[in-house]
Amino acid sequence: MAKITLLDGGLSRELERCGATLRQPEWSGLALMNEPEKVQQAHANFVAAGAQIVTTNSYAVVPFHLGQARFDQDGAMLAQRSGVLARAAAATGSDVRVAGCLPPVGGSYEPQNFDAADSQAVLSVLVDNLTPNVDLWLGETLSCIDEARAAARAVADTGLPLWISYTLRDELPDQLDSPVLRSGEGVADAVRAAIEAGAQAVLFNCSMPEAMQPAIEAALQVVREGGHDIPVGVYANAFTAEDDGAANEVLSGIRKDLDPEGYGTWVDRWLAAGATIIGGCCGIDAPHIAALKSHLDRQA
Repeated sequence: MAKITLLDGGLSRELERCGATLRQPEWSGLALMNEPEKVQQAHANFVAAGAQIVTTNSYAVVPFHLGQARFDQDGAMLAQRSGVLARAAAATGSDVRVAGCLPPVGGSYEPQNFDAADSQAVLSVLVDNLTPNVDLWLGETLSCIDEARAAARAVADTGLPLWISYTLRDELPDQLDSPVLRSGEGVADAVRAAIEAGAQAVLFNCSMPEAMQPAIEAALQVVREGGHDIPVGVYANAFTAEDDGAANEVLSGIRKDLDPEGYGTWVDRWLAAGATIIGGCCGIDAPHIAALKSHLDRQA
């Protein structure tokens, strides 16, 4: 079995388990502002569960969630804080890396909101203030190719590895033969663009488990055809299809079939398809990651 990298899970759900308050528009950014100790605890819970990478709580440190005035005033401080908290939690484990989260600046699942100038202005604040505490960059829940290219431009001068993670449309069975991003762009084109932009891994996240295997297969075909040596990964959400609204509008209920055992069944399919980076997104908490760690250890 190929060496597997185990990511953390969805931070919002784990923050809820830690007793943090989440509400819109700030969402997980509210805990970063008011309950930083719970943010660190959530990260530490994932480390204790076996995660080899924890991702900074900077997803909501954007004007879309904070508002422009608050971002201008506190964005740099909050980005720095998110890195410090993740690094402190990573230190409770052994060889745990910190990924600096680079979110879609215009909001989750909102590719039509992409603006190149706005994205660079916001991402530069995140990158400048996260850099001292991160080991790699993770552009995540990216709905279009332009968002991936923006992330690559933002980190070009940092010297740190970049991973790009796209979110997929959840319609099935249409996705089975031709998987697409939420923008409608094809997965193969998106993977090529990520590699051309310098990504050292390509992942898919914040989509239903059912949408993931076709995307893995399409990505690996591009990797093989191009003679590249980069891993492909998955961290799905535990929600029903989210194509009709932005993510994180409410703390959604999770699917009963995606308990730790049920989620592990999907992970086995992704591993068989060739994925070598595995974790969880919205609704996947520390108990899920602990179960995955045990499952993967048994297969090693």
